[in-house]
Amino acid sequence: MPASERAGRRRPVWLFDLDNTLYDARAVFVAVAEAMTDYIARHVGVDRAEAEALRLRYWKTYGATLPGLTRHHGVDAAHFLRETHALPQLRALMKSHARDLAALRRLPGRKFVLTNGPHDYARRVLDGLGLRVGRRGVFEAIIGLEQMRMFGQDRSKPDARMLRHVLARRRLNPRDCILVEDALMHQKSAHRIGMRTVWMQGWLRGTSRPEAEADATLRRRPAYVGRRVHRLTELASIRAHRTL
Repeated sequence: MPASERAGRRRPVWLFDLDNTLYDARAVFVAVAEAMTDYIARHVGVDRAEAEALRLRYWKTYGATLPGLTRHHGVDAAHFLRETHALPQLRALMKSHARDLAALRRLPGRKFVLTNGPHDYARRVLDGLGLRVGRRGVFEAIIGLEQMRMFGQDRSKPDARMLRHVLARRRLNPRDCILVEDALMHQKSAHRIGMRTVWMQGWLRGTSRPEAEADATLRRRPAYVGRRVHRLTELASIRAHRTL
Protein backbone atom coordinates (compact mmCIF):
# COMPACT_ATOMS: atom_id res chain seq x y z
CA MET A 1 0.00 0.00 0.00
CA PRO A 2 1.44 3.42 -0.94
CA ALA A 3 2.54 5.64 1.95
CA SER A 4 -0.10 8.26 1.07
CA GLU A 5 -2.87 5.66 1.28
CA ARG A 6 -1.60 4.31 4.60
CA ALA A 7 -1.58 7.87 5.97
CA GLY A 8 -5.14 8.35 4.78
CA ARG A 9 -6.28 5.31 6.78
CA ARG A 10 -4.68 6.48 10.04
CA ARG A 11 -6.19 9.02 12.38
CA PRO A 12 -5.40 12.44 10.92
CA VAL A 13 -3.48 15.12 12.79
CA TRP A 14 -4.71 18.59 11.86
CA LEU A 15 -2.34 21.52 12.32
CA PHE A 16 -4.23 24.80 12.02
CA ASP A 17 -2.77 28.19 11.50
CA LEU A 18 -4.57 30.81 13.57
CA ASP A 19 -5.08 34.21 11.93
CA ASN A 20 -7.08 34.23 8.69
CA THR A 21 -7.51 30.47 9.00
CA LEU A 22 -9.70 29.93 12.06
CA TYR A 23 -11.23 33.40 11.85
CA ASP A 24 -11.18 36.65 9.87
CA ALA A 25 -8.10 38.42 11.18
CA ARG A 26 -7.87 41.28 8.70
CA ALA A 27 -8.64 43.98 11.28
CA VAL A 28 -6.38 42.27 13.81
CA PHE A 29 -3.50 42.23 11.32
CA VAL A 30 -3.79 45.97 10.83
CA ALA A 31 -3.62 46.58 14.58
CA VAL A 32 -0.67 44.19 15.08
CA ALA A 33 1.23 45.65 12.11
CA GLU A 34 0.85 49.17 13.48
CA ALA A 35 1.99 48.05 16.94
CA MET A 36 5.04 46.30 15.45
CA THR A 37 6.01 49.29 13.34
CA ASP A 38 5.74 51.57 16.36
CA TYR A 39 7.80 49.16 18.45
CA ILE A 40 10.56 48.93 15.82
CA ALA A 41 10.70 52.70 15.47
CA ARG A 42 11.09 53.12 19.25
CA HIS A 43 13.47 50.28 20.06
CA VAL A 44 15.58 50.07 16.91
CA GLY A 45 15.81 53.85 16.60
CA VAL A 46 14.58 54.43 13.04
CA ASP A 47 11.83 56.55 11.56
CA ARG A 48 8.43 55.04 10.94
CA ALA A 49 8.98 54.49 7.20
CA GLU A 50 12.16 52.49 7.83
CA ALA A 51 10.46 50.62 10.67
CA GLU A 52 7.67 49.56 8.30
CA ALA A 53 10.25 48.46 5.70
CA LEU A 54 12.09 46.37 8.31
CA ARG A 55 8.87 44.74 9.49
CA LEU A 56 8.00 43.61 5.98
CA ARG A 57 11.55 42.62 5.07
CA TYR A 58 11.91 40.32 8.07
CA TRP A 59 8.41 38.88 7.54
CA LYS A 60 9.34 37.96 3.94
CA THR A 61 12.76 36.59 4.93
CA TYR A 62 11.90 34.63 8.08
CA GLY A 63 8.13 34.16 7.97
CA ALA A 64 7.72 36.45 10.99
CA THR A 65 9.15 39.81 12.02
CA LEU A 66 10.55 38.70 15.38
CA PRO A 67 13.43 36.44 14.18
CA GLY A 68 14.88 39.31 12.16
CA LEU A 69 14.69 41.69 15.11
CA THR A 70 16.34 39.27 17.55
CA ARG A 71 19.09 38.28 15.11
CA HIS A 72 19.96 41.71 13.74
CA HIS A 73 18.98 44.18 16.46
CA GLY A 74 19.14 42.28 19.75
CA VAL A 75 15.46 42.87 20.51
CA ASP A 76 14.14 40.97 23.53
CA ALA A 77 11.64 38.46 22.14
CA ALA A 78 9.34 38.27 25.15
CA HIS A 79 9.11 42.05 25.45
CA PHE A 80 8.38 42.46 21.73
CA LEU A 81 5.62 39.84 21.75
CA ARG A 82 4.05 41.22 24.91
CA GLU A 83 4.04 44.82 23.66
CA THR A 84 2.87 44.18 20.10
CA HIS A 85 0.14 41.65 20.88
CA ALA A 86 -1.42 43.31 23.94
CA LEU A 87 -4.40 44.48 21.84
CA PRO A 88 -7.02 45.27 24.52
CA GLN A 89 -9.55 45.59 21.66
CA LEU A 90 -8.80 42.09 20.30
CA ARG A 91 -12.25 40.54 20.66
CA ALA A 92 -13.94 43.50 19.01
CA LEU A 93 -11.66 43.08 15.96
CA MET A 94 -12.30 39.35 15.47
CA LYS A 95 -14.89 37.97 13.04
CA SER A 96 -15.88 34.33 12.55
CA HIS A 97 -18.67 32.07 11.32
CA ALA A 98 -20.61 29.92 13.80
CA ARG A 99 -20.98 27.09 11.25
CA ASP A 100 -17.23 27.00 10.68
CA LEU A 101 -16.53 26.74 14.39
CA ALA A 102 -19.17 24.03 14.82
CA ALA A 103 -17.65 22.07 11.92
CA LEU A 104 -14.22 22.40 13.50
CA ARG A 105 -15.49 20.95 16.77
CA ARG A 106 -16.94 17.93 14.91
CA LEU A 107 -13.91 17.32 12.69
CA PRO A 108 -12.41 13.85 13.41
CA GLY A 109 -8.76 13.56 14.37
CA ARG A 110 -6.24 15.23 16.62
CA LYS A 111 -6.04 19.01 16.32
CA PHE A 112 -3.32 21.53 17.17
CA VAL A 113 -2.87 25.25 16.56
CA LEU A 114 0.47 26.01 14.88
CA THR A 115 0.99 29.75 14.75
CA ASN A 116 3.78 32.28 14.34
CA GLY A 117 2.00 34.35 16.96
CA PRO A 118 2.82 34.18 20.68
CA HIS A 119 1.17 31.53 22.84
CA ASP A 120 -0.75 33.94 25.09
CA TYR A 121 -2.18 35.82 22.11
CA ALA A 122 -3.29 32.53 20.50
CA ARG A 123 -4.98 31.50 23.75
CA ARG A 124 -6.88 34.79 23.87
CA VAL A 125 -8.03 34.37 20.27
CA LEU A 126 -9.24 30.83 20.92
CA ASP A 127 -11.02 31.96 24.08
CA GLY A 128 -12.75 34.62 22.03
CA LEU A 129 -13.84 31.99 19.50
CA GLY A 130 -15.07 29.68 22.23
CA LEU A 131 -12.54 26.96 21.31
CA ARG A 132 -11.07 25.24 24.34
CA VAL A 133 -7.54 23.85 24.54
CA GLY A 134 -6.55 20.79 26.55
CA ARG A 135 -7.62 17.26 27.26
CA ARG A 136 -11.33 17.89 26.70
CA GLY A 137 -10.89 20.81 24.33
CA VAL A 138 -11.12 21.19 20.57
CA PHE A 139 -7.34 21.50 20.34
CA GLU A 140 -4.78 19.39 22.17
CA ALA A 141 -2.30 22.23 22.38
CA ILE A 142 -1.10 25.54 21.00
CA ILE A 143 2.31 25.55 19.34
CA GLY A 144 3.24 29.21 19.34
CA LEU A 145 6.33 31.17 18.39
CA GLU A 146 7.96 30.57 21.77
CA GLN A 147 7.90 26.80 21.12
CA MET A 148 9.69 27.20 17.77
CA ARG A 149 13.13 28.11 19.12
CA MET A 150 15.99 25.92 17.87
CA PHE A 151 19.71 26.08 18.64
CA GLY A 152 19.15 29.20 20.71
CA GLN A 153 17.50 31.10 17.86
CA ASP A 154 13.94 32.23 17.22
CA ARG A 155 12.50 30.38 14.25
CA SER A 156 9.04 30.32 12.69
CA LYS A 157 7.06 28.92 9.83
CA PRO A 158 8.13 28.32 7.06
CA ASP A 159 11.41 26.95 8.47
CA ALA A 160 11.33 23.26 7.46
CA ARG A 161 13.85 22.19 10.12
CA MET A 162 11.69 23.78 12.79
CA LEU A 163 8.59 21.98 11.48
CA ARG A 164 10.39 18.62 11.66
CA HIS A 165 11.60 19.45 15.16
CA VAL A 166 8.13 20.44 16.39
CA LEU A 167 6.58 17.24 15.02
CA ALA A 168 9.36 15.05 16.41
CA ARG A 169 8.94 16.49 19.91
CA ARG A 170 5.28 15.46 19.84
CA ARG A 171 6.03 12.14 18.14
CA LEU A 172 3.96 13.04 15.10
CA ASN A 173 4.60 11.49 11.70
CA PRO A 174 4.55 14.21 9.00
CA ARG A 175 2.56 11.89 6.72
CA ASP A 176 -0.25 11.80 9.26
CA CYS A 177 -0.37 15.60 9.41
CA ILE A 178 -2.52 18.04 7.48
CA LEU A 179 -1.58 21.72 7.61
CA VAL A 180 -4.50 24.12 7.14
CA GLU A 181 -3.00 27.50 6.42
CA ASP A 182 -3.58 30.77 4.55
CA ALA A 183 0.07 31.45 3.63
CA LEU A 184 1.53 29.64 0.63
CA MET A 185 5.16 29.79 1.70
CA HIS A 186 4.33 27.84 4.86
CA GLN A 187 2.56 25.13 2.89
CA LYS A 188 5.52 24.73 0.57
CA SER A 189 7.80 23.83 3.49
CA ALA A 190 5.19 21.54 5.03
CA HIS A 191 4.79 19.66 1.76
CA ARG A 192 8.56 19.31 1.46
CA ILE A 193 8.75 17.36 4.73
CA GLY A 194 5.84 15.09 3.81
CA MET A 195 2.82 16.85 5.28
CA ARG A 196 -0.44 17.27 3.39
CA THR A 197 -1.71 20.80 2.89
CA VAL A 198 -4.99 22.70 2.68
CA TRP A 199 -5.01 26.32 1.53
CA MET A 200 -7.61 28.33 3.45
CA GLN A 201 -8.65 31.24 1.20
CA GLY A 202 -11.87 32.36 2.88
CA TRP A 203 -10.58 35.69 4.17
CA LEU A 204 -7.81 36.44 1.69
CA ARG A 205 -9.61 38.13 -1.20
CA GLY A 206 -9.37 41.89 -1.17
CA THR A 207 -6.74 41.89 1.59
CA SER A 208 -4.59 44.99 1.11
CA ARG A 209 -1.58 43.99 3.23
CA PRO A 210 1.62 44.09 1.13
CA GLU A 211 2.61 40.62 2.32
CA ALA A 212 -0.76 39.02 1.45
CA GLU A 213 -1.35 36.75 -1.53
CA ALA A 214 -2.61 38.70 -4.57
CA ASP A 215 -6.18 37.96 -5.62
CA ALA A 216 -4.92 36.59 -8.97
CA THR A 217 -2.75 34.08 -7.10
CA LEU A 218 -5.79 32.64 -5.36
CA ARG A 219 -7.13 31.26 -8.64
CA ARG A 220 -4.26 28.81 -9.05
CA ARG A 221 -3.24 25.78 -7.01
CA PRO A 222 0.50 25.17 -6.72
CA ALA A 223 1.65 21.54 -6.78
CA TYR A 224 2.46 21.64 -3.07
CA VAL A 225 -1.15 22.55 -2.17
CA GLY A 226 -3.39 19.53 -1.74
CA ARG A 227 -6.72 21.37 -1.69
CA ARG A 228 -8.13 24.88 -1.62
CA VAL A 229 -11.06 25.70 0.67
CA HIS A 230 -13.03 28.81 1.51
CA ARG A 231 -14.68 27.61 4.71
CA LEU A 232 -13.75 25.23 7.51
CA THR A 233 -17.00 23.39 6.82
CA GLU A 234 -15.31 21.92 3.72
CA LEU A 235 -12.70 20.02 5.73
CA ALA A 236 -15.03 17.20 6.78
CA SER A 237 -15.80 16.42 3.14
CA ILE A 238 -12.11 16.40 2.25
CA ARG A 239 -11.37 13.94 5.03
CA ALA A 240 -14.40 11.71 4.36
CA HIS A 241 -13.50 11.26 0.70
CA ARG A 242 -9.72 11.07 1.32
CA THR A 243 -9.10 13.67 -1.37
CA LEU A 244 -5.75 14.78 0.01
